[in-house]
Parts: sequence; C-alpha cells; structure tokens
Amino acid sequence: MALLQATSFARPVDRADEFVGPRGAVRFLDLPAHRFVMIDGEGRPGDATFAPRMPGLYAAAYTLHFALKRRGVATHVDPLEGLWWPGERAQAGDLVTGADGGGWRWTLLIGLPDEADEAEVAAALEAGRARLVEPFATALRVGTFAEGRAAQILHRGPYDAESPTIAALHAVIAAAGLTPRGAHHEIYLGDPRRSAPERLRTLLRQPVA
Repeated sequence: MALLQATSFARPVDRADEFVGPRGAVRFLDLPAHRFVMIDGEGRPGDATFAPRMPGLYAAAYTLHFALKRRGVATHVDPLEGLWWPGERAQAGDLVTGADGGGWRWTLLIGLPDEADEAEVAAALEAGRARLVEPFATALRVGTFAEGRAAQILHRGPYDAESPTIAALHAVIAAAGLTPRGAHHEIYLGDPRRSAPERLRTLLRQPVA
C-alpha cells in the first residue's frame, strides 16, 4: 500500500475536521482535550460485549443533543469510538498481525459537544445510566481525554480486515521517526447494521511520541 503522509503535525480547526480521512493518506494531528461519555469492557469485540453498553452511550449523547437543540444550539452526535489496549492474554503487536482479540481491553466512547454546560452533561449521564442495568449503569461515566499527537488513516472494508491498514499506519509512523504510544484508537464512521462490510469506513488512529 503506497501512502501519502503529512510532514508536520496539524491541529484540527474544529471537531469535525478530526473525522476527515483521505483514502491512502496518513494524517498527523495534534489533538486537543475533549469530553466524552464512555464505558469500559474487555474480551472479544462484538454484539455480545457491546450490546449491554451501547444504549447508555447513545442515550446520553442524544439526550445532550436535544437539550442543546431546545436552547437553540445546533450540534451533531459524534460517531462511536473505541480505544484498545492489550490485556494479560494479548500482545501489543496483535492488532497489526490480526491475532485473536480475546485478550484485549477497550473503552467505547462518544464525544460530547463543547457547548454543553455541566448541568446538561450531568442530566445526559443520568439518562444514559437509566438505560442500563448494573454493573454497566455505574460504569458509564463522563471524562476528558487528551490524545495529543497522533497519526490517522482511513480503513475501508470489514473490521476484521483492518490488519494491513494498521500495519501500513505503523510503517509510516516508523518512517517518520516516531514511536507508537497509548491505546489504539478506532472511529466508526459507518454503521454495520446498514452498510455492507466492504463499504464500512473506520478511522484508525495511533498516538505517537
């Protein structure tokens, strides 16, 4: 895979610009801190592990979206994102090689609009928790995530075919004299319920040092 790459870090102009990913190009971004609703998990990704958590995430995000709309603030609901890091049974290189993901730990998250005040965010979190049973209700939280410098590439196709794209991303990172750090980050621009697997779009992001 022949890739274009940026030669310097660029801070996105706005939140929406973070979700831009030209095909066949690696972008280097300097990402600001942002507030998210989030929940943790571990093990193999998929419906069995995601399903008990998803209603809370989306209820919180949409509750906040409509609260802002009522006071005349136009916002969008951000896409679902996932942070991934190895647990005891996984190796750091498994994402690149496509090895079994059963030993991985992860956090699912959705970005929250900067225009929301603390009371609106607290009400949205409570609405999200109300859609979950324990222990998931207590685990749903709002937090700030500051990713800093990262490299990003767009993957088109099934989630289980990401490994070559991840390998290409890491090759460009190494060629730029940088080192991966922190959690592997995925941003799900496509909806697997409505799109054929080959048409799915996923931004793959790796923080770097």
